[in-house]
Amino acid sequence: MVGSFSLDLTARVPRMPLVGETLLGTDFQMVPGGKGNNQAVAAARAGVPTACVGCLGQDDFGERVRGFAASEGLDVSHLCTAPGAVTGVAQITVDASGQNAIVVVPGANWALTPELVRAAAPLIRGAGVLLTQLEVPLEAVQEAIQLASGAGVRTVLNPAPARPLPDALLRQVDVCVPNEHEAGQLAGMSVDSPASALRAAGVLIGRGCRSVVVTLGARGAVYMDVARRLLVPPLPVKAVDSVAAGDAFCGTLAAALARGGDIESALLKASAAGGLATTRAGATSSLPTDADVERLLGDHPQLAVEKL
Repeated sequence: MVGSFSLDLTARVPRMPLVGETLLGTDFQMVPGGKGNNQAVAAARAGVPTACVGCLGQDDFGERVRGFAASEGLDVSHLCTAPGAVTGVAQITVDASGQNAIVVVPGANWALTPELVRAAAPLIRGAGVLLTQLEVPLEAVQEAIQLASGAGVRTVLNPAPARPLPDALLRQVDVCVPNEHEAGQLAGMSVDSPASALRAAGVLIGRGCRSVVVTLGARGAVYMDVARRLLVPPLPVKAVDSVAAGDAFCGTLAAALARGGDIESALLKASAAGGLATTRAGATSSLPTDADVERLLGDHPQLAVEKL
């Protein structure tokens, strides 16, 4: 896992505040977060040994995040401390319907350099899957993907938050996993349905990605490679909080692929994990275990990935 590690400060409110309005919240949580942290924890809880490459600040928040990662069984030997930097923070507001608004202050996450990534080269080259995102400098992401791809390690990129990406990078991505908004930005088109998601996936494959998964929230996901188009069903759950649902999907997908599973079963596990994450408040607190995922899938044996 090469990515961001931060502390999430989550306030729950009856509704989203208007501009300039002060609104009384109903609850507050302070838990480790960041896409790198969340996806690494999701992969570890899926039962796959997981290591972290990232940067924390020289502060109490950083020690809190490092201690949590270690308690989850993550290898933190390459989770560096950036001198003088503050640990990244995400300020999250969640309304009564479970929708959220997030402001991210990257902090030490922007101190992750290609040199620090190269220091973890033996770890990356020996991995089953490399999973990374875009909450750290693009140069660090490119270095990680190049190291992994050159060693024959399967690469999974969650292009979030979306930003322009060079085709040279996409050509080294085995599985690109944007949500519908990110897919639309990367493909230069509106994405609001499985059909338009597949069209956006086709654009990304045309730019070099070997396969693309576009997540569609409560509508499931679609998958495309040069030979297949698949519709991944959503699992029936009662959503409370959508924070980290995408991270649960990505981490569980990467873990399933690292175990050598076929893409259909990996996608179904990822969809179940993403759905389960919406049933609990918070980020890391909402991430399911492999047993949770298997239990949900067992309760709905009729659900299957559909060929399109």
